[in-house]
Amino acid sequence: MTILSESMAGQLSVSLFERNDAAQASGGAVVAPVDGKSYVSGDRSVPLRRVTIPQMFAETVSRFGPREAAVFRASNRRFTYYELDREIDRLASGLLALGLEKGDRIGIWSPNRPEWLITQFATARIGLIMVNINPAYRLSEVEYALNKVGCKALIAADRFRKSDYLGMLATLAPELAACRPGALRAERLPALRSVVRLGSEKTPGMFNFEEVCEIGGPAQQMRLDTVTRALDPDDPINIQFTSGTTGSPKGATLTHYNIVNNAWFTVRTMGFSESDRLCIPVPLYHCFGMVLGTLGCVTAGASMVFPGEAFDAGETLAAVSAERCTAVYGVPTMFIAMLDQPDFRSHDVSSLRTGIMAGAPCPVEVMRRVVRDMHMPEVTIGYGMTETSPISFQSAIDDGLEERVSTVGRIHPHVEVKIVDETGAIVDVGVGGELCTRGYSVMRGYWSDEERTREAIDVGGWMHTGDLAEIDARGYCSIVGRVKDMVIRGGENIYPREIEEFLYRHPKIAEVQVFGVPDEKYGEELAVWIVLQPGESAGEDEIRDYCKGAIAHYKVPRYIRFKDALPMTVTGKPQKFLMREEMAEELQQAGGAR
Repeated sequence: MTILSESMAGQLSVSLFERNDAAQASGGAVVAPVDGKSYVSGDRSVPLRRVTIPQMFAETVSRFGPREAAVFRASNRRFTYYELDREIDRLASGLLALGLEKGDRIGIWSPNRPEWLITQFATARIGLIMVNINPAYRLSEVEYALNKVGCKALIAADRFRKSDYLGMLATLAPELAACRPGALRAERLPALRSVVRLGSEKTPGMFNFEEVCEIGGPAQQMRLDTVTRALDPDDPINIQFTSGTTGSPKGATLTHYNIVNNAWFTVRTMGFSESDRLCIPVPLYHCFGMVLGTLGCVTAGASMVFPGEAFDAGETLAAVSAERCTAVYGVPTMFIAMLDQPDFRSHDVSSLRTGIMAGAPCPVEVMRRVVRDMHMPEVTIGYGMTETSPISFQSAIDDGLEERVSTVGRIHPHVEVKIVDETGAIVDVGVGGELCTRGYSVMRGYWSDEERTREAIDVGGWMHTGDLAEIDARGYCSIVGRVKDMVIRGGENIYPREIEEFLYRHPKIAEVQVFGVPDEKYGEELAVWIVLQPGESAGEDEIRDYCKGAIAHYKVPRYIRFKDALPMTVTGKPQKFLMREEMAEELQQAGGAR
């Protein structure tokens, strides 16, 4: 990847990798509210970077080319930065040969594999907009995602666990069986032209991944640098789907500028350098993996270690030990699973020092064990959302235990946050309200959805998160609830309305309400109350069977109850808080049994 002139590389060397050691431990100057109001603005002593992902990657290769960039233990593949650079350019050339151009959308539907990482940087190299498809998606969800953003190409694994990706694609596009690769014309997927499958087996109508990497000839290779130089940091480069509170998933559209800067400031808060080795058991389809993980490592020249294709506690511990990882990412349930491994003590995790725990509140005893038993005295807590690239608040590596378990830390550099009441007025310090954020990290918008973009981002540029929060006099933020009814199950954000609308398709269902109830293992579990159509009968297994294979497994309600009527307000709005209270009491009396 030779896209930088000597003078440009020198300038980027200063702007991209300059260290400010005095500020690095806390991510910048300490920022606290002023005038007793819940408004904070992040430190600006270190400038934002006006660079694209391929510019940033090229600078890392020029500085750290021989160093190890990525380790995929499941496939036993290793890449130096030089080797990863070559693989990226091979794929980018092949994608140009397929006729893909800047701004085209290309989906990636796979667990954590080398091809995912290569695709992430190859698409950025030529300005394609990579669309993250959740590996847990089923038929209706992947069909919606591909059509919503008009994916022209899709890179897909053959299968993973119980998901038969190629089988689902054959169902959605039976035309694949009779078309030549790259010439798909499917009734249900009208924008899709090319499907690229992982693995060496041949599938009618599809390219193989390696085949695409080989078809980019000298003409395409010579175009790469020209295409890259024409990119702008404000170009959209990534679409990530977030489930909608009012219907179908929304495609949060992120730019180079969004995610390069958020990745850098996140790992800078942890003091990352080229000597760090990050264990990444979190999924790449999510910001946690592909921004804070892969991009974060590249901004610092650090190594990425992928213990498996999806999280497994034993594999993660083994990877940390064998690869001498200095950091690891995860949601609290992942850390609990690692600590509770029967052979935990047999793994040498003494190389660890830091990491990020995010996605749900961390119990204080779990944090104590992570710091003590996992040798992570500098573990940090992060808070954010896909729409904000994602991090807005992060604890410092020298914050105390109380700050790490009761707050999400302080404001990130170059980010503003205010806490507002129902009228939009900023509340006093220590008073709860909706958290709103503004700055470089806020997404471009929801793809092809101006109405919901306007609902989320106001005329002042403030992103309304829907989270209820408080900021104290020192600038620490605590998340105290949610304005709407989002459920967080083991770090997965689940929006009940999406599941409700799916269940309303069942011919026997007249009314349905989905909500979260407390759960010791996952934090929350899904419950659903159903009112059937007159004269109909149904059982719990029938509802679960209806969901299985159609929606992601983590969206299938665990607790299913049939009711004669649902509690409503006088204006006819469902009272979910009453359902939640009654269901929680029932489960408590039953000892949490189904």
